[in-house]
Formats: sequence, structure tokens, C-alpha cells
Amino acid sequence: MSEIVISTADLRKEFTVSTRVGLLRRARRTVPAVAGVDLTVARGEMLGYIGPNGAGKSTTLKMLTGVLTPSSGEVTVCGFRPVAQRTRLARQIGVVFGQRSQLWWDLPLAESFRLLRYIYRVPAADHAARLAECRRLLDLDAFLDTPVRQLSLGQRMRGEITAALLHSPEVLFLDEPTIGLDVVSKQAVRAFLADLGSRGDTTLVLTTHDLADIEKLCRRLVVIDHGRVVHDGTLPELHARYDSRRRVVVDLDTPWAGRTGVPGAVVEAVEADGHRVTFGLSGGTAGELVAALARDGALRDVAVLEPDIEDVVARLYAEPAGDDRVASR
Repeated sequence: MSEIVISTADLRKEFTVSTRVGLLRRARRTVPAVAGVDLTVARGEMLGYIGPNGAGKSTTLKMLTGVLTPSSGEVTVCGFRPVAQRTRLARQIGVVFGQRSQLWWDLPLAESFRLLRYIYRVPAADHAARLAECRRLLDLDAFLDTPVRQLSLGQRMRGEITAALLHSPEVLFLDEPTIGLDVVSKQAVRAFLADLGSRGDTTLVLTTHDLADIEKLCRRLVVIDHGRVVHDGTLPELHARYDSRRRVVVDLDTPWAGRTGVPGAVVEAVEADGHRVTFGLSGGTAGELVAALARDGALRDVAVLEPDIEDVVARLYAEPAGDDRVASR
């Protein structure tokens, strides 16, 4: 059985909000930000933790990292209670917040890395080996001597990820790590994180609004909405829950004859006087469908469209609050 590195039971966080009532009075009310999250994450997992704005994602991460004290419930990370044992936990985790920096703004990037070695008390040989690996995989050498304030956003984010990994953390928390990055920088960051996750010795917890990050990096997806987990499973399970289908678009030399012979191939659209047909696949394969169509007429072109994760997640967010259907692992 895999070792559990993150565990929460009925984790809750409530905030007290005050609003003006009349000219001189204020009324207080309690707002639940996280409303009973049960979560276990095994060593080496790559977990996507997503939800709409205000769903409780960042609040959960802050409780897991010891920044916020839970209102109630239980939480352990790497065997530590995050708030009570925050200093000890800090040596076992790395944190990257896309809009906050852990680097020294006026120092060259290399000096920030050198200072972090002393802060985390990393042996010189271990620090050098880890830094050399990050320099190679994230292509850092061109700007190691540049002050952080002069780095581009993509360069700084590569520096932030390196800074979070130099002490070899057991768990890496990533909050919007690709926000605002250009295509090339996103590809570099995703490739590095995919390589890191494939080794199985670092647990990654990723929160993001860029669902392409989730598709490319995470095998498991947890969706939180109104402070509650509404899905915990794989992406294919989420697509199955909403009957998301692969689509096959075919262009034909002659009008479609009206039959496929492939169970589970559903006609969704017929265009261009029958010369273009879109099929949804709820069974069978794209190859079987194309072979069947080729027997009836010449195929001019074929396109296979994967289910759109943004569409299915938007449908999940649109479910009424209080819907307690949770896909189990």
C-alpha cells in the first residue's frame, strides 16, 4: 500500500465577515470557505485540485501548508500537523504561488539559491546536485546572474520552481504556476514537472485555472465547489460522468449513405449536403468507424476531436450547490 503523505478529515475553515447595517451598526456573519473536505494523497501522486473562484482551493492549500489554522477537522502533511509543527513541515514541502515570490528581488537569481541553501540547511553537495539538475532541465544558465527584478515572468517562474525544490521536498504545492506565461515557457515548466512527477519520489498538488496543465500533468483530479469536493477521480471518469465523447469529423467525396455499422457511433451533425458528418463515439473506436465509412465511399479527410475538459468542468461547476454526487476513486 502506498504511503499517505497528505490526509484530511472533515477539514473546515470559516471566516467572519462584517457588513454595515444602517449608519452606525455592523452585522457579523460566518462564511464557510472549506466545508468538510476529506482527502488522502499518496506519495508520488500528481493531483490536480481545481474549482471556480471562491471555491476554497487556495484556502485548502493554506491550511495544508500551515498558513491558516483550520476551524475544525483533522489534517496532517508528511506526518506533521501543519500549524503546530509549521517549522518542521517547511523542510519537507515546497510551495510555488504564481503571483508571489520567494526570491530576493534585488539579488541575482544565483544568490537567492545560495541563501536558500543556508535557510533550509541543505548539505552543499546535495544542493549543488539539485541545482545542476534544475539548471539543465529548466535552462537557467542564461539568467542565473540577472537580478530577479529584471527577469521575465517565464524566467522568474522557472526560478521559483527551482527555489522550491532545492531542499528536496516530499510534497510540492503549486498554485497557478503557469499563470501569465507564454507558450514556450509553459511548455518548459510542464515538461519539467512531468519529468519530476514521473520519478515517483515527489508528490505534486497543483491548483490552476489552466486546465491544459491538469490534462498534461495530473492522473487524478479533485474538484471543489462551495467548499465541498464534488469530484474525486480520473479525467476519464469525469468525462464518463457527463457522457463526454470523442468526436470524429469526416469529409466524404460522395454524400453519406446514412449508415455506419459501428455500435455507439452517434450522428451529431450532417453538413455540406452530406459531404461532412460529425459522429460522437460512446462506443467503438475511431478506426472502426473510419473503416466502415471507407467501405461505403471515398474518404477525403478525417479529424478526431478529444473531449473538451473545459466544457465538462464548466458543466460540473454549473450543478446546483449542495449536489452531493461525488465520483469516488
